[in-house]
Amino acid sequence: MKEISMKVREAGVVGAGGAGFPTHVKLSAQVEIVVVNGAECEPLLKTDQQLAARHSELVIKGLKLAMEATGAQKGIIALKAKYKTALTALEPYLTDKIRIAILPDIYPAGDEVIMIWLTTGRRVPPGGIPLNIGVVVNNVQTIINVARAVDGEPVTVRTLTVTGAVKNPTTVTVPIGTSLQEVMKLAGGGRDEDLSYIVGGPVMGMLLTDLSLPVTKVTGGLIALPTDHLLIQRKRMSLEQVLRIAKTVCEQCCFCTELCPRHMIGHELSPHLLIRAVNYRNLGNLSKLTSALTCSECGVCEAYACPVGISPLRVNRALKAELRAKDIKYQGELGNLDPMAKHRLIPSARLMDRLGLGSWYQEAPLAIRIFEAEEVKLRLQQHVGAAAVPVVKIGEVVKLGQVVGEIPEGSLGARVHASIDGTVIQITPQMIMVRKGGTEK
Repeated sequence: MKEISMKVREAGVVGAGGAGFPTHVKLSAQVEIVVVNGAECEPLLKTDQQLAARHSELVIKGLKLAMEATGAQKGIIALKAKYKTALTALEPYLTDKIRIAILPDIYPAGDEVIMIWLTTGRRVPPGGIPLNIGVVVNNVQTIINVARAVDGEPVTVRTLTVTGAVKNPTTVTVPIGTSLQEVMKLAGGGRDEDLSYIVGGPVMGMLLTDLSLPVTKVTGGLIALPTDHLLIQRKRMSLEQVLRIAKTVCEQCCFCTELCPRHMIGHELSPHLLIRAVNYRNLGNLSKLTSALTCSECGVCEAYACPVGISPLRVNRALKAELRAKDIKYQGELGNLDPMAKHRLIPSARLMDRLGLGSWYQEAPLAIRIFEAEEVKLRLQQHVGAAAVPVVKIGEVVKLGQVVGEIPEGSLGARVHASIDGTVIQITPQMIMVRKGGTEK
């Protein structure tokens, strides 16, 4: 069991679907259930469903290894019914201990707290983690990386969907550190000149201002949209604008709270009350205020619930940053499950219509060939925890898979490996640059 966790640590595996929590730490715990998250939560993205279909053997292998490492007696692969190719590929491998859970086509099915509830009936307490209820969750790409890690293969590539206003929507696999500009070229470039970009999914992703930034272990997608698109304009709004709109037009209709996935399963989080507290500086109820820390930032409140264009998501995000800076923790109990919870989950198609994404929902076939990069920028912090420490020098020749960044002693972190053969040409506190040939431009 410890050997599996150690090999995963050596390979630099982190959660590929979110913040990048080091996977070897999860696999060091003892749990009852391991869940593979194949829900592909965000609209437009295709990566996990395609990888599950193409690498079904590795998914099963990685799941079995995770179960062995954690002592779990049950393995669940969570997929939506519409992912028929993936379901067909995985079905022959099912056993009495490994099953598939069919999820409805709703948003946010891929949020791990919601997915655990839908697949196991268990509810993660507010401010808690899946380990608190005997569950470990890894997404499809992570579990594939676990399987490869045990065979001695470190994480050096990332598969991501490139879609939206591009000429040839596609899902590609590139060396980690490849520039997003190069990734965009693999989709044939943009359809128009006046485009803006979102890295990640359309709802939870971040507005991108620089395509020279590199792909990391957690880069889920690259989406091009016209600059005047609703999502782009919303993400461009300053916090000051968001707060001004909230104070001007919030009528306390409570839709944001009634449709909040975390609130529906019994968390105290109530976005409309947080908006009220911020608007009127009513900070007396500390529990209500600190409940912002339990927000998953799924964006339902902003993208779907609010009828007047307020963004409780942005307000919560700002509150979280302020509370964390003061080292304030949330302490609250799990409340009752909303009896209408399953009926209030949002159909993905309806969300896409609300966001004006219907015309951008396209097939993005998985490219078989791995792109060959001439240069990569390897960020030293692609994960939760401390940044990796460089263990190479400028001018040093490195091989694909060689460790270039090590976990600081006694810290939570993840290794970084060279993703191409080449020469180290630059090292900064943030990244290591490797170029084939190694000559300066």
